[in-house]
Parts: sequence; C-alpha cells; structure tokens
Amino acid sequence: MHFKLLATRDLKAMDALIDSYGGAEEISKKIESLRNYETRKNIAGEKGFGEMLEKAEEYAKDFAKVEDFVEKNGITLTKKGICTAQVSGFQGAQPTFECVRRVAENGDVLFPTEMISVVGLTDEYVYSGDLISALAMAENILGASKFCSTNLLGTPLLEERFARVEKVTGEKFERADVGNGLSQIILKNMGTAFGNFGGIEVGNNNHLVYLDGITRAILTTGANFFLNPSWSTIVAACYYAREISNLSFKISMLLSTQNIIQFRMLLNIFKEYLRDDGTTPIYEINIGNAVTPETFIQCSQELEASGLSIFLAAHIRINPDLGMANFNWTESAFKVLDAGHDLTIKYESDGESRPYDTMEAYFLSDEERNEKADLIGDVIYHKCIRCDKDTKEIMRRGHKVRFAKTSYRK
Repeated sequence: MHFKLLATRDLKAMDALIDSYGGAEEISKKIESLRNYETRKNIAGEKGFGEMLEKAEEYAKDFAKVEDFVEKNGITLTKKGICTAQVSGFQGAQPTFECVRRVAENGDVLFPTEMISVVGLTDEYVYSGDLISALAMAENILGASKFCSTNLLGTPLLEERFARVEKVTGEKFERADVGNGLSQIILKNMGTAFGNFGGIEVGNNNHLVYLDGITRAILTTGANFFLNPSWSTIVAACYYAREISNLSFKISMLLSTQNIIQFRMLLNIFKEYLRDDGTTPIYEINIGNAVTPETFIQCSQELEASGLSIFLAAHIRINPDLGMANFNWTESAFKVLDAGHDLTIKYESDGESRPYDTMEAYFLSDEERNEKADLIGDVIYHKCIRCDKDTKEIMRRGHKVRFAKTSYRK
C-alpha cells in the first residue's frame, strides 16, 4: 500500500494559491525580471538604499582574489572533492553592508559564494527595500551564487495577508491579533525561547502561509532561494515549485536529518514530486550536526545513486545556542573531501564568543536589527574570516573551492 503525501484537497489549495499570483509561468518571469542589477538598484534607490549599493560596488573592487592566493602558494587544485564556501547570518542590507566594508578593508579575505539570511519576512523587510538591497549586494555586486532567505511562520503579518490566503485556498489558520492590524500564527510548542525557532512548528495547513510568504518576497524582490525547516513545507515546496524552474530550496539541519534513514526519507519525498525534467526544487540539504564524516559520505553515495543533483552541506562551527559548546567539524570536513566527495561548509559561527553570535540576532525587530548593524556585521565578518582560513587550508590540500565571483579575477 502506498499513501500519497499530498491529498487532492492539498493540491487544490496550492494550485489556487499559485494561480492567485498569476500562475507558475508568470512567477518565473517576475523572478527573472527582478534579478537584473539595474532594476534592483533603481528600486533600492527609490527606497533610500542607493548610496549604500554604490559604496558596496567600490568595496567589492578591493576583495582578495583566488588566483593570487593559488599562484603565491604554488597550489594545484586537482583532487576530487569540491568545497563550496557558505556563511550564515547576513541579517538584511545594513549588517551585510557592514560585513562587506570590513572584508574590503581587510583585503585578504576570499568571500563565500553562498550567503544565508535568517530574517523573518515582515512587511517592513520585504517591501521597504531592505531585502532587495541585500540581494543586490549579495547576488549582483558580490556575485554570490546563492542568497538564502527564510520565512519563519511566527512572523507577525498584516491580518489581510492571512485573510487573503484563507479566501484563496479555503483553509483556515489559527492566529492571534497582536495589535496594529497585525496577526500571528499561534505556535504551541516552545522548542526554543523564540517559539520553536519561530517556524519549525508547521501545524495543520500552515505550510500555505509559508508558501504565500515566499511568493510575495519573490514577486517583490526576485528572491529565488529559501530555507525550508519542516517536513510538510518540504513536501509542499516540491509540489509548488514543480513548474517554477528558477525557484529552489535549502533544507535546514533543524529538520533533524541526523542519520541515513532520515536522509532516505527525504529522497523519497523528492522523488514523489519531481519536475518534468526529473530534477527537484531542492538545491541543498544541510546534514545535521550529529553525523560522523562516515555517515555524511554514505549520504553522498546514496544521493549519487539516486540520480538527483543536490548539494550536501555541514555546519563547521555553530553558535552556542544552536548546539554543543565548542562544536568543530573541520577535521570531519577534511575527511569527506579527501574521500573525494563534494561538501558545502557552513559557518553559523566563527567558534568564538562575541555579542550577537547567537540566535538572538535572528529574532530582532527590523528596527533593532538596523540599530545593531555594526555588531551583527562584525559577527558575520569574523565568520568570513574563519571560512577564509579553512578554505585556504582546503586549497592547500589540493581541492577546488567555490567562492563568490568578486573573489576571482576572471
């Protein structure tokens, strides 16, 4: 006996939601139109971020180059096992800009190609020019291959947002009035002090609120890569994005993919809702912190056997409230790469204790985040320093590393 993961009612609700925004083809076109730098820069300028982007353009010219490091150290990058550099915590435009400034002033840091942001998709963040400016810096100026945005279900939204999704889909969402015309999904499991990370609890049909939030961000900024923290939102995303070929997702380690059994469960989900060309909207899986390098390698082997093209990531350092103290997966990463397997190395922390190197920075209000931009930018900068140090050692070992385009001469 085989049970479909999505029932007819589920499919109709998601089809109705995507049709309410003009359909998959229209959404794909909108993504492309909003990924052009001049378009983004014009919109950002109208919102008051123009000067910031112009300064970021100048700073990016001073970034260190991979070719210089390779030539200076006589390195030959011939070994199997390619490393992708990823840093988390780019909390909006101002903190990202502060990090960019620090990296440029340093002049010797190779910048990561993947940037993760854990900022709730509030109306202020999405519509004020903050998100599109962060995307313009990351993807257009720095040439990051991916900038991952996050939709946390605990984010307060205008009541009209919820009412619209209810009308379109026919489903109901349990929420509370939090004042000023805002409502908030009621989260009942306190997995963390921030309400079960503000989004891992996806009760009932709340996956539709998740999908609505990312769709509005897509149509406003051209964002096309999103963190996906729960089993149900992964299933929903695989179906929802089947016909939106330029939309992809990263699976959070908080899903608890801590062993090969859970990994196979994910593969079965992907296979259930593949695109017509046999690909999946899932771009990357962050394997859980508990895995050994041997388990990671087994995941890599079974992924290759599946025929799916998906990147596998591992936390190298984590902030102290996300896991065990002094967590360090560096030697394990070397083992994975030396065994000939590709690996994305992710930095939630640089391994040191400093202000706002905690999940607290993920749940600041829009106003607080900008007030603390210099401190948050300093945290991101030190993550980049740690990533730079480790990736240079990886290159010395003969492995190719993927950095942002601004870190190359060509």
